[in-house]
Amino acid sequence: MLYELHVVDLGIVADLSVLFEAGLTAITGETGAGKTLLVEALDLLTGGRADPGLVRRGAAEMRVEGRFADGMGSETILTRVVPAVGRSRAYIDGKLATAAELAAIGASLVDLHGQHANQSLLATAAQRDALDHFAGESARAARIELQDARAEERRRRADLDALGGDDRARARELDLLRFQLDEIAVAGIDDIDEEGNLEAEEALLADATAHLEALGRAYERIEGGALDAVGEAESLLHDRRPFADFEARLQAVHAELADLRIELRHAREGVVVDPERLAAIRERRQQLRELRRKYGETLGDVVGYADDVRRRIGELESYETRALTIDHELRKAGARAQAAASTLTSVRRGAAPELAGAVAEHLRELAMPDATLVVDIQPAELTDTGADDVTFLLSANAGEPVRSLAKVASGGELSRAMLALRLVLSDAPPTLVFDEVDAGIGGEAGAAVGRLLADLARRHQVLCVTHLAQVAAAAGAQIVVDKQDLDGRTVTLASTVTGDRRLAELSRMLAGVGESASARRHAAELLHVAAQRRDTLVRG
Repeated sequence: MLYELHVVDLGIVADLSVLFEAGLTAITGETGAGKTLLVEALDLLTGGRADPGLVRRGAAEMRVEGRFADGMGSETILTRVVPAVGRSRAYIDGKLATAAELAAIGASLVDLHGQHANQSLLATAAQRDALDHFAGESARAARIELQDARAEERRRRADLDALGGDDRARARELDLLRFQLDEIAVAGIDDIDEEGNLEAEEALLADATAHLEALGRAYERIEGGALDAVGEAESLLHDRRPFADFEARLQAVHAELADLRIELRHAREGVVVDPERLAAIRERRQQLRELRRKYGETLGDVVGYADDVRRRIGELESYETRALTIDHELRKAGARAQAAASTLTSVRRGAAPELAGAVAEHLRELAMPDATLVVDIQPAELTDTGADDVTFLLSANAGEPVRSLAKVASGGELSRAMLALRLVLSDAPPTLVFDEVDAGIGGEAGAAVGRLLADLARRHQVLCVTHLAQVAAAAGAQIVVDKQDLDGRTVTLASTVTGDRRLAELSRMLAGVGESASARRHAAELLHVAAQRRDTLVRG
């Protein structure tokens, strides 16, 4: 629900903060005081058109903020900034957002009903959803079945597309895949570490002559002098106890040199000058590099790609069998979707008159005795929501043709129609705002509007801009909007009134100007009756 609204430099509003409560809140005040500006502010928060002309004269920009909270205490803060010149800005919880993102969240929190609103129930998609929600479990089950069936259809079509539906395209793909698989198979990759081994062997063969010479000379140095020199040094220190450690180290060096001499000889014998083998290694390495360039970063990736190609070839070669199976499943899913859509249409056609009748009863209570609501259902292209276009049509007066709600001329009639719909439909955002719902009515009809708004406020937070004391008295809270001169400029103020202040405001609304004793008594009686009704509803 909406807990706080902060408005800066919007029209004649300089800087205004309003706190709201749960239940029904009436927003009252004299004509021109700025009540409608609060609705304008909420409209901006829900993605309404940003009109720079609403920026207060002399201000650089107007700013609207709304603080919302759910029953768990989680808060959402929406902000809209509209400069006198330039593009508007939107924020969600202090972070920049697009107007569309703001509108999406705003629509889930607030619904406006009146001449200013982008009302959710004016959209045909919302009307279709509202009818389904009214129809209950049977419509919900049919929609779930329809959505599941159409999702299955999409999966099966994707499977067919993946198989390759065009014979020529499939033949071309098979030729390419077979060529790739042959190219990899011809290479005969048995060891994914082969490139490392070939690199080491190439390094040995590439400079074989120089390797032989270096190994031979190293062998000769050890064989021809190093061993004798170390042996002679060892003999010179033999049996000389102070230098026993040196003797032992020389013995170790002599043994190491003897081993090294043998290893150098074997290494020299293992070096072969083989230009043909070297050429073969280089050719093999180039072949493997080319495969990696085409099919993977490593030889392991190339082998994995070959496995994928084999699977794909198998799919394409068994196309006819697989295609028949998938096509069968596709047809079954399509039949399920058609059946579910047909069921959904039947449910909607059964629920439509019941919905229209329930709304018409409330319209009569709202001083629209000759109003007619028609829930029109027409065939449409099949989608995930069915094969119907659903439109709410209203004739507000006897003899008038029914027209879509979006084309209802009177803002008051539209607001009352929306109130009647909301009383019947339980699915709605947590906060509902009604403007002009009491336009053109009074007396008992006004009292009925107040009662029905109070009934709706048992399920939702309801804000109502009203000129009727009968409506305002039905509210649990009342906010008075007033304008005053401040430093030579007109500004709008708003405050919650209780006790004598509320009696005075209701008396003014009843008397038209000022107060009177009889109006005050009437106001007190209205408040008393409304309080008794609320107590009865609570106890009930």
